[in-house]
Amino acid sequence: MKVQEEVSQIVKRAVDRLEKQGGVKQVVWIGAGGSFGGFYGAHYFMQQESSQLYSTMCTSGEFIYAAPKNIDKNTLVVLCSMRGTIETIEAAKVARDSGATTIALYVDESELVEVTDFKIKYESLALDESRLDRVNGSIGLCIAMNVLNEVEGYENYDLAMSSFDLLDPIYRKAVVYTTPLAKEWAELNKNQKTIYVIASGPALGAAYVFSICNLEEMLQLDSPTVHSYEYFNGPFEVTDKNRSIFQLLATGKTRPEDERALRFEQRFGGKKLYVLDGKEIGLDDLKPEVSPYFNHSIFSSVLNNVYMRELSYTTHESYETRRYMWKEEYK
Repeated sequence: MKVQEEVSQIVKRAVDRLEKQGGVKQVVWIGAGGSFGGFYGAHYFMQQESSQLYSTMCTSGEFIYAAPKNIDKNTLVVLCSMRGTIETIEAAKVARDSGATTIALYVDESELVEVTDFKIKYESLALDESRLDRVNGSIGLCIAMNVLNEVEGYENYDLAMSSFDLLDPIYRKAVVYTTPLAKEWAELNKNQKTIYVIASGPALGAAYVFSICNLEEMLQLDSPTVHSYEYFNGPFEVTDKNRSIFQLLATGKTRPEDERALRFEQRFGGKKLYVLDGKEIGLDDLKPEVSPYFNHSIFSSVLNNVYMRELSYTTHESYETRRYMWKEEYK
């Protein structure tokens, strides 16, 4: 079964359940780390396309301690955890006890699937054999598109669903295209201790995941994530010839923000300024009506599986290395 069909069936069941309780009023996306950041594309889509449904993101830990008061029987909560993060399981219980309907995204079964109403298995973005349409970010986006279509109607629904079939081929071509470029970037940055990642709009979530999960967690490098517009409200003061800057250029309405930041970076930055353009890695192969919403899926996979890996190979640091994660107590 195609992922679009599986998601459509689950969402229909969830929406039908909510309809008996007065309908869906809001969607809350919950996770930790990459599972949290992976929902950015779904959340961004709903912010742009929904006229009635409210969408928000919340980290698992914050939801446990400070769940919004409006979480109730008219709320759909979508949670993601690869192996069953303790805080995400507890967040699911808080959502359940508040009367919300819940959907769990998971790789390995855990208590999370036991305490949620519906579940969808996804494939890890980090594995080469995983299909891009079946990673967590893509499934989250598919859920958002189906919820919107069920509740309000989505004029580009059929186009969007057919676009999921194109994701994996686009990604495979992007890997071939970017690998030699990433090797050069990695060689240039092999001694760099800080890498700024700058993006906006539909690519901001991918920038965030690249910073905290790839560069900081996996390679133990400092990596501030900066919004392309907010770059001019402070961060641009650190720009100089020696600074390593990784600028994402998204497709979609906010691209001018990225291009403005890039123009300044090109004036005052140096040879360690790097640009990854969504148009060059296949996003223009999708119709413009839906292309922006797939920025996260394409960018995140290329950044994780090409750029992070190449930097790891060049620095001779295994990206499996951790200092604290899974080794020290941090409950």
